[in-house]
Amino acid sequence: MSLEVDIDHARGSFRIAARFSAAPGLTALFGRSGSGKTTLVDIVGGLVRPDRGRVAVDGQVLLDTERRVFVPSHRRRIGYVFQDSRLFPHLSVRRNLLYGRWFNREAGGTAAGLAPVVDLLGIGHLLERRPDSLSGGEKQRVAIGRALLAHPQVLLMDEPLAALDEARRAEILPYIERLRDEMGVPILYVSHSVAEVARLATTVVILTDGKVTAVGPVADILPLADSGDGGSVLDATVARHDEAFQLSVLTSAAGELQVPRLSVPVGAPVRAYIRARDVMLSLKPPEEISALNVLAGRIAAVEPGGGAQAEVKLDCNGAALTARLTVKSVQRLALAPGKPVYAVIKSVSFERS
Repeated sequence: MSLEVDIDHARGSFRIAARFSAAPGLTALFGRSGSGKTTLVDIVGGLVRPDRGRVAVDGQVLLDTERRVFVPSHRRRIGYVFQDSRLFPHLSVRRNLLYGRWFNREAGGTAAGLAPVVDLLGIGHLLERRPDSLSGGEKQRVAIGRALLAHPQVLLMDEPLAALDEARRAEILPYIERLRDEMGVPILYVSHSVAEVARLATTVVILTDGKVTAVGPVADILPLADSGDGGSVLDATVARHDEAFQLSVLTSAAGELQVPRLSVPVGAPVRAYIRARDVMLSLKPPEEISALNVLAGRIAAVEPGGGAQAEVKLDCNGAALTARLTVKSVQRLALAPGKPVYAVIKSVSFERS
């Protein structure tokens, strides 16, 4: 399953021009508020008809302005999850979920069964309840389930966690990861949260003032997007849990990491985003410090960071890490390519709940 997007559209004085493709997995549309992310997913979903463009799913053309093709939204096999759940308050969770099948009437009755979707999202105990008795995270899981029961070829998620507090976001993130890994369809996920994108995305599309400025794998593109801080993405695996101290021990190419206890099993792949500002460097193995994570590496490059700042790129056994230091610190430690160093990282820097 693949999604191809090539559109050009003006709304008043604002113009969006975007061209990219999305494979199965989660493609994050990342950018500041007003960069055109929601307009773009509305065009893919058929809610907005652009001035010019083409949208196709697996070769099936949903929009082609040159050929005057426009498939209306209710005939597109696309699931849409909004910031607010938009559940029907007078229907039970079960009936809200089954409403998704109405949109799948033309798919030959091959809608995903209720039971697998309920199991995937962990909402079996909610089926007979009404939306007004659910938490924000539970409502969003039901909204996702309703979208899945339409058997979508593409799933659109427009900042689905924006209205949730930190605890509810932590509750729902693992379910979005399961969608990414198990659905087998492209997911377009709108966000301006670096932490969310670092954890969830396989591919990142950066939108700046209505234009796509970068597209690529999350590890390559996300550090470019986080212009305020910069940082690095580390892929790791849960090695074990330290229940005595409520920590999880991760293994990565860069070395072993200790992070706050993760609600995932041993052996599960995880991803951490480490902001450059949260990395300190030492020329010797540090002793008697509070930070739990120290990674050995060599300096790959020292680059100007603007003003009194410099960015030091590290090679930690093949994994890339970035530290943001003052120019004074760089000179005082005589940091230069090839020099061995130790990166000291705070546990709280790991954006994984």
